[in-house]
Amino acid sequence: MTLDFTRQIIVSATPAITFQALTAEIDQWWTTNCNVITQIGDRVTFRFDSTYWKMEVVGLSENRLIELLCIEAHHLHQGLPASIEKEWEGTKLKWELQAVDGGTQIDFLHEGLVSELDCYEICEQGWNFYFASSLKEYLETGKGSPYQNAET
Repeated sequence: MTLDFTRQIIVSATPAITFQALTAEIDQWWTTNCNVITQIGDRVTFRFDSTYWKMEVVGLSENRLIELLCIEAHHLHQGLPASIEKEWEGTKLKWELQAVDGGTQIDFLHEGLVSELDCYEICEQGWNFYFASSLKEYLETGKGSPYQNAET
């Protein structure tokens, strides 16, 4: 059975603050070159220099849920096969928030990111850093470690 990538973290922040970080402040912990998420139907682009992913907001419930569908992918990574370029297309990113004692539990699912994909290992490393480390640091200290796009 193939399993999608999942991670869970607990942060010392309210669901409202966490929701804000995952929508309007995503540039503070994931990549500095992106759009904000405001409503269902929004199209947002996340850029990492020449790599980018275009997503459509397909689920949004204030302080509870953010769900994005990848509608276009241009994933390039030195040392990995060209086949990774479109692997994210059709995958979904889903963050579910739940208040817990002293903070918020965030359950993250990247539906379609499975170990059989050529990009799995590098994407797993990326999510472990940006979601489990950078987002957590941003919510708990006010300082994340988003990807800094090169000046063009």
